[in-house]
Amino acid sequence: MSGLLVRRAAAAEFPAVARLTVAAYEADGQLKGENGYGAVLADVAARAETGEVLVAVDEATGELLGSVTFVLPGTPYAELSGPGEAEFRMLAVDPAAQGRGAGAALARACLSRAAELGCSAVVICVRSGFAGTAQRLYDRLGFVRAPERDWSPLPGVRLLGLRRELGAPPA
Repeated sequence: MSGLLVRRAAAAEFPAVARLTVAAYEADGQLKGENGYGAVLADVAARAETGEVLVAVDEATGELLGSVTFVLPGTPYAELSGPGEAEFRMLAVDPAAQGRGAGAALARACLSRAAELGCSAVVICVRSGFAGTAQRLYDRLGFVRAPERDWSPLPGVRLLGLRRELGAPPA
């Protein structure tokens, strides 16, 4: 297995990141009946203006395997984070590249970035009913349910809050 490199996405990669993100959400069935969320996922340039769009790349081939958006509280893409916290959104792995560790590498990069910035915790949300593989990953990384952070952006869409204290190693 080739090594993975996680780095900031270059502007020239934004179209590929958009395609990969939309494809990953479609493969999970998360865009069925959505009110324009596919367009939000595809607007990588807007995310990069106020957050950090990170990509996981196969070091041997240069293949783009996944991406995530890291944000701080008070920025346009922040949904859950409060003072001293960071969050990541739109974690997506190319359906053809799943199982190669890209999702875990991206999530760990966000945890590291939050620690570098002096954050005390990272918060995220997962869509209720779509959390299988993602939930197992977040459990392994030490995220715990934070039901007080649950919310609903649209009727019929329930997002479950998760939180990971920094400074404590994953269980």
